[in-house]
Amino acid sequence: MTVHRETAFATTSGAAPEEPPPAHRPRRASRGVLRPGDGVLDLRGSGPLAAELRFPAGDLVVVSGLPGSGKSTLMHRAVPSLDARGAAVHRIDSQDVRERWERGPLRRLPYGLYRPLVRAAHYLGLHRALRSGTSVVVHDCGTLAWVRRWVAWSARRGGRGLHLVLLDVPPEVALSGQEERGRGVSGYAFARHRGAVGGLVAAAGAGRLPEGFGSAVLLDRRAAGALRTVGFD
Repeated sequence: MTVHRETAFATTSGAAPEEPPPAHRPRRASRGVLRPGDGVLDLRGSGPLAAELRFPAGDLVVVSGLPGSGKSTLMHRAVPSLDARGAAVHRIDSQDVRERWERGPLRRLPYGLYRPLVRAAHYLGLHRALRSGTSVVVHDCGTLAWVRRWVAWSARRGGRGLHLVLLDVPPEVALSGQEERGRGVSGYAFARHRGAVGGLVAAAGAGRLPEGFGSAVLLDRRAAGALRTVGFD
């Protein structure tokens, strides 16, 4: 599978970019709007930036990367609550569930005591979203391959597209992001995340997608920061 770079969307000036082979050419729309096609699209580096990623309505998108890499920030900033047709877009982030429980009646207890309830609520919400038939964006920590397999099974069962948005940031940047939000993971857990996410990034960089996924978009911190919309139409 071919990996094509950020020249796959319209540029602002100058000569026309070299087109990738037709089998791997993303669908294009207006300037700055990118519609990923089959395969891997690499937006890392110093090339043109996309302001929008657009996927077909009803498709599923998994956002993955290291803890502190900016997954939740990107989802909160760029994922709208409705698609272009006015149907709901479900944003499934375990951090949202945790914060709701931390404001609830159990907030005075140590988080470790009610963490299993938070995880159960998160996966119940994901189950409901996947069964809804509408667009879903899922936060993925990278280490839970079974969650990606679950989402892939749901996409296949419903005849829906499945896409990966993968944030590739240096570990020190991710650790800084954890400090900024005041919530980190242990050294052991972070090492596991590095191994899992590193494997995803390496595979995508070589043009290999996780089983069941139709496309992947690789983002560094600069490309992720430039995105204003991850939407569906």
